[in-house]
Amino acid sequence: MSGYRFFQNKACEFFPCHTSVTVNCLFCFCPLYPLKECGGVYTYTERGIKDCTGCTLPHEDYDFVIRKLKENNEKNTP
Repeated sequence: MSGYRFFQNKACEFFPCHTSVTVNCLFCFCPLYPLKECGGVYTYTERGIKDCTGCTLPHEDYDFVIRKLKENNEKNTP
């Protein structure tokens, strides 16, 4: 993997946050979270909060995240 596309913070108290994937900490907090159609796996809590606990998309697919951010930016640019 290319250096700018992968990063692990093994000193983090929550590492590894997922055990089913090779954890890429680059998107520790998912930049797609605010998007209604983020492409990941999520549910909503009883209080209406998006729960992405079971999603590993930002840890697994750098290209998808970047593509989705570009699409959203283009869609929202006049």
